Amino acid sequence: MVDPSAELQNFLGSQTEWLLVPDFGKTFPLENTEIEITTEHDKILFGFLDDKGFQTWRVVEAEIEDGEIRLALSRNFGKERKNFRLVPRISAQELRMGVELARLEKANELAALIKEEFPLIELVRVALNEENGRFANIIVRDRRGKHTAVLADVSETLTPEILLTTAIFWLTKLESRRKDPVDSAWILAEKPQARNLQKLHALVKESWKDRIKIIEISRKGAKTQSGLKELPCLKISALWRAGPKAIRLTENPALSKTAQKIIALAPDEIDAVFSKQGETLRFFGLPFARIRKVFENEKTWFGVERNTQILSKKNWDELCRLVEDLRIYRSPDTPSKRHAFYHLAPETWLESLLRRNIKLLDANLILSPLYHQFRAERDRVDLLALRRDGRLVVIELKTSPDREMIFQAADYWRKIELQRRKGNLTKVRLFGEAEISDRPAIIYLVAPTLEFHRDFKFLVNTISPEIEIHRFDLNENWRRKIKILLRR
Repeated sequence: MVDPSAELQNFLGSQTEWLLVPDFGKTFPLENTEIEITTEHDKILFGFLDDKGFQTWRVVEAEIEDGEIRLALSRNFGKERKNFRLVPRISAQELRMGVELARLEKANELAALIKEEFPLIELVRVALNEENGRFANIIVRDRRGKHTAVLADVSETLTPEILLTTAIFWLTKLESRRKDPVDSAWILAEKPQARNLQKLHALVKESWKDRIKIIEISRKGAKTQSGLKELPCLKISALWRAGPKAIRLTENPALSKTAQKIIALAPDEIDAVFSKQGETLRFFGLPFARIRKVFENEKTWFGVERNTQILSKKNWDELCRLVEDLRIYRSPDTPSKRHAFYHLAPETWLESLLRRNIKLLDANLILSPLYHQFRAERDRVDLLALRRDGRLVVIELKTSPDREMIFQAADYWRKIELQRRKGNLTKVRLFGEAEISDRPAIIYLVAPTLEFHRDFKFLVNTISPEIEIHRFDLNENWRRKIKILLRR
């Protein structure tokens, strides 16, 4: 094991940009200034900044080999363990070419697996989708001449909502062609993605369930493909047999003194989001300060996106200037709509306005007083509210056209409805003394009227009629004042 406090620091400084590559999960770029290696209590700590804030891990083992750094890390007294690679970032063109070749190779591996499982099936086409190369597009033909479209994620980045939406549109396009029309599709996915797809698939109309099948790629080992297994079509009622994860909430989360001091700079614009890691302060929904406990010591980072620094007495004035700039540019009256503070995170801006007064959307709604903590603990429902009649409302917000909006909302609905049916939301008193009705939750889809995706009507008609959906069209100038132009 090398000495990270010296050799690692020197090696990190030899490259301006790195790619942090976990064994599983999202790869993201880091500048060497966004990586910290420190020693505390004879423990070597590796810290880095990602989209969740600043993370600190204990270095169990580190090794420099083939021009990259390999790290074995742990935290939470060894309960969490991860392996990472720090790889020097290469040029975009080299990276793109390498990625495309790797994805095409994976598409061909999947095609070979289909052929192995179904030897009587003929492969007609194996390619990547033209738009972004993230999907394997495979067409197969059986002995009767019937064609089937096969879709798979070869980028390892796609959500079940994207996969199902893409499958529906691709199938719609293929079934309308004159020569060799296609009327059925498979979505190939590995576990657990296939199981999540199966649950989302249960929420569409029967006519779509009959035409789209979810196929799980089963494996003998971590990397060895062993076969394909069709997952059964589920009815919505079958989803309620699952056991949801327990909801654990900290009672009455209190603002730290640092958070209170910062919020006092602009109390009408700044709010706080609580999570296990601590507090995140947002200016009209834009995160600009994070307060975390590191080994029982409170640390505060401030700045927008990756331009962050640790707060101290010496740079308090810089934080004040940042808040003043946010007040000027993150405003409906901004002198420049091109400024980053104005156009960053528009959906959380809208959410922060509705969070302060949900009755701007519907006078019959109340928000959970534990809303933000619940959101951080569970999935990211934009807003969860309760109507006066006791029915839960899942609110999905968009400020630009998003084709997956409907399926995202439907999946959140499923998760919230499962918690409701199991009585977990009542147990944690998510809405205080207010009673939650024994009726299914409702979905509110909210966006400026010109920002609903052009395929919204088509996609909303693919959802099961068991799910009640309301559409709210907002005025385009919602930053100044929210108005409901149309509800349907």
